[in-house]
Amino acid sequence: MIKIITVEREYGSGGAAIARKLADRLGWKLWDQALTAEIASLAKVDHAVAAQSEERCDPLFYRLLKVFLRGSFERSLPVRELDALDADSMVAMMERVIERAASTGNCVFVGRGAPYFLRNREDAFHVFVYAPLQEKIRRVRAIGKSEDEAIELIESVDRERATFIRKYFLKEWPTRQLYHLMINSKVGDELVVKMILTEIAALDPRPLQEGTR
Repeated sequence: MIKIITVEREYGSGGAAIARKLADRLGWKLWDQALTAEIASLAKVDHAVAAQSEERCDPLFYRLLKVFLRGSFERSLPVRELDALDADSMVAMMERVIERAASTGNCVFVGRGAPYFLRNREDAFHVFVYAPLQEKIRRVRAIGKSEDEAIELIESVDRERATFIRKYFLKEWPTRQLYHLMINSKVGDELVVKMILTEIAALDPRPLQEGTR
C-alpha cells in the first residue's frame, strides 16, 4: 500500500502547492518547511557532530545544500543553525530525518532529495512536476517577481539542484527512471492532483489510508 508520496519539481512549476493540495486531500502530513525545521533542530542539538566537523565543504556545495534544504528561494526558514556543519554531515542528517519521517507513513514530501533517499521503499510513490517556461514565469511572477527575476530564478535554482544531485547521488537531475509519474502542471493543479491519485489507484487498487495529520 502506498503510504508516502514524494513530489520533486522544476522551480516555478507549482510542485509545492500541488503537494500541499495532495496532503490536504488525503489528510496526510506535509513535509516541506517542516522538514527543514526538523533538520535545523537536529543540527542545533547535535553538538558532537558540529565539534568534529573541522573541514568545511566547498562554499558552492554548502550553498547548494542549503538551497535544497529550504526548497526554494521564497518562504524559506533560516538555516543558520547548520553553519557549524559541513555539507556531507548535513546530507547524512537529511537522510536520517527523511527516513524517520517516512517511517511514520501517510506523508507527502516536497523535494529535498526525498525521492533519492526513499527510492527503495515499495510504499513510496514518486512524482516529478514540470511546466513550460512561460507557465513557470507566470507562476513566479504571481508571487511578486519581475519577469527578469523570474527567469533568473527558474534557471539558477534548477541548475543548482542538478549540481547537488550530481555531487551527492551521482545522477543527472531529473532522474527519470526514479519517478512513477512525470506530469506537466500547465493543465492545472487540481487536475494534477487528480491524475496523481488516479495513477496511484491504478498501481495499487487498495484505497489510500486517510490520515489525521
